[in-house]
Amino acid sequence: MNGQERTTRVLAFDFGASSGRAILGSLQNGKLTMQEVSRFENDPVRVGDTLRWDVLRLYHHIQQALVQAHKMGGYDSVGIDTWGVDFGLLSPWGELMENPVHYRDSRADDVSRRVQRQLGADVLYQRTGIQFMPFNTLFQLCAVREQTPALLDNADKMLLMPDLFNYFLTGNMVTERTIASTSQLVTPGARDWNHALLEELGIPARLFAPLVSPGTRVGMLRDRLCQELGIPARPVVAVASHDTASAVAAVPTDEKNFAFLSSGTWSLLGAELDEPVVTPTSQRYNLTNEVGYDDTVRFINNLCGLWLIQETRRQLRREGREYSYAQLEELAMQEPPFAFLIDPDAPEFAPPGDMPARIRAYCRQSGQPVPGSDAQVVRCIYDSLALKYTAALERLSSCTGRAYATLHMVGGGIQAQLLCQMTADASGRKVIAGPVEATAAGNMAVQLIAQRALCDLAQARDVIAASLETKEYLPDQAARAQWRAAYTHYRRHILHDET
Repeated sequence: MNGQERTTRVLAFDFGASSGRAILGSLQNGKLTMQEVSRFENDPVRVGDTLRWDVLRLYHHIQQALVQAHKMGGYDSVGIDTWGVDFGLLSPWGELMENPVHYRDSRADDVSRRVQRQLGADVLYQRTGIQFMPFNTLFQLCAVREQTPALLDNADKMLLMPDLFNYFLTGNMVTERTIASTSQLVTPGARDWNHALLEELGIPARLFAPLVSPGTRVGMLRDRLCQELGIPARPVVAVASHDTASAVAAVPTDEKNFAFLSSGTWSLLGAELDEPVVTPTSQRYNLTNEVGYDDTVRFINNLCGLWLIQETRRQLRREGREYSYAQLEELAMQEPPFAFLIDPDAPEFAPPGDMPARIRAYCRQSGQPVPGSDAQVVRCIYDSLALKYTAALERLSSCTGRAYATLHMVGGGIQAQLLCQMTADASGRKVIAGPVEATAAGNMAVQLIAQRALCDLAQARDVIAASLETKEYLPDQAARAQWRAAYTHYRRHILHDET
């Protein structure tokens, strides 16, 4: 490994749905060290009736981090990962035509139902292998075609978010396969854009840039950008640029058959497979087949995650009660379990706003007691997330025919240690939590492989396991009977799943 001879340094940008970060990774003598360069909020902005991403502000943060990382010793390459599905439209002369619309905007809600009726939900799932979520790129583009057709008529290219930032940095337009696989516009396994589907939907084929695999060099930092910032030209690498794909690449295991939970604003629970699973059962459970590094398939259930806690905290702050996440966790621990339960993926919890009020309304409408205190609301969220994860694990096993004795939890959400322990207790499985910065680590891993500082993903995972902290959570056997009873009730009365 070249790290024996020299230090290879890579700069990873990781944009989540609520925050962004730039982290400098250094590989030397088989150890990966990570140093934070910057961290910043990624808050949407509502303009009129439309919720948008402040993409130019995010690009400003990228530029500032490039300068700061250069001052911290420099880097050999740059890689960017982001959330999925959202995109920017570019004019024929390469200018961004409008700020990208946020996936939590409601513009495509009705459109998704109409498209499913038009094409047939079963047929669409078979042709794409992607779960139905109203904000999938497919439905968003259909919404543009219906609501602002001139915008689509005048657009020359559509770039998903990491590809858009790569274009800003290099001037080159490509689409990386893992992020393309979130769009519901590619064939299963993201071998190519689904041209027949695009034609049926009236979406111009010219919009779509060539697909490239993770590890492809997109280009060099633009000359003018380097001159303005006073930094040297460095290659920009298309990493596994969907943030979940990067997080899965960093799961510190040498097992072939493992289950993972990437925990953050969203919870992505699934397994890494060789081939897509597109069956009536996987469709019924709304599981999706997205692409991972090295043409693997991330067979996952997209679940609501700590969005519920984040929005609750924001609402409590608006009401004058300021809590840290650790304090909210302490509040939850003081409450008895299972007094109030919700389905975190119920549609009423998707938009931003007063989350505690919506949780209370859900409990009231479902005939349950209504949580009154802040502590009861937070306990309801944690209990419900752990039980929903358990249901997702059971569904995963039923679709793959595999048993999963261990769940690898990665990402910032594992800092909620109570949720990690609850997940072990609810599922009856060992939970290995870590690394926290899994997405950045996976981003770095692909860059290091591209730089030939690491041979392959197996070696990268070994390095990550040896370098970054993990923690084990074992099920509390004394509490298992109570959790089993709660899960049976939850599945039947909240999820209405009798299977």
